[in-house]
Amino acid sequence: MLEIYNHQYLWDNRMQQRVYDAFVDIWDREDLWVTIDRANLNPPKKVKGNPNGFIHWDVDTSITPPPIGVQAVLSLKKQDGDVGGFQSVPYLFEHYDEWVKTQPSDRDPMHPDMTGLSTVNVDLEPGDLMIFNSLLAHGVRPNHSDNRVRMAQYISMYPAEFDNETERQERIRLWRELDSPKRDAFPGDPREWEKHHATTAELSPLGNKLLGITRW
Repeated sequence: MLEIYNHQYLWDNRMQQRVYDAFVDIWDREDLWVTIDRANLNPPKKVKGNPNGFIHWDVDTSITPPPIGVQAVLSLKKQDGDVGGFQSVPYLFEHYDEWVKTQPSDRDPMHPDMTGLSTVNVDLEPGDLMIFNSLLAHGVRPNHSDNRVRMAQYISMYPAEFDNETERQERIRLWRELDSPKRDAFPGDPREWEKHHATTAELSPLGNKLLGITRW
């Protein structure tokens, strides 16, 4: 992972009208906030071990009913079988209700037991935006190329919570101070490289709404 969250280039992609329109179609509403997420860079894997990468969920699948959400990956470089990239388990998504009945009560709700399951790799071209249901188990496969890198940006949107003043102000602070979200999944860069070498991103009118500065 690249622990950058608020660089101008990241916000430029978040504010693309076509990206926003795609999430409007999914949620069937216009009042959305964008996630403040990071980027990913996978150089060629030179050390042996974990040849298949990993599979996980970003939501707690022990919750009933399951949480509703979407995630997305914006490909910045060509991703194919050699360079690694996104992989998922469509069968598990399609048959989750039956599969979970076969699992022990103390199963890991964030990492499925992959016994008998197989992954599907997804090839992406630069500029492709792949949006998927958060209940789709997914991960990153290793980069086994000689000299190519996998680069991607994680983007998602969800219904805005403008009246949640605490969350709204925190989002604005993260943008203004070039900080990382204070959550376990986002460790941030201990060097604070972005904070010391970048400037607060300029936002378009759409960007102001997606962040929460302006009400929809």
